[in-house]
Amino acid sequence: MAVVKKQTVTTSNQSPMQPLFGKANYLWMGIGAAVIALGMFLMSGGKNPVDQFDYNTVYSKTRITVAPILIILGFVIEVYAIFKKSPDKA
Repeated sequence: MAVVKKQTVTTSNQSPMQPLFGKANYLWMGIGAAVIALGMFLMSGGKNPVDQFDYNTVYSKTRITVAPILIILGFVIEVYAIFKKSPDKA
């Protein structure tokens, strides 16, 4: 029977893996998520009476203008958080 030795390759220049994002990145991601959640909450809006359709409640300025702007702002903050270089990696 032939004896086969396993060869292990070790290099000294391998460094342990660093986290992908820093603390500041996660803070900005949390802020962005909170802004998106606030926009979703505002978009859900008020309650209509059961038997009537209230045009002013459904198409209010908060639901149609403010909430979508907040959601888009939250996504912009998320993109910023992903691309921001953390100070500990620089």
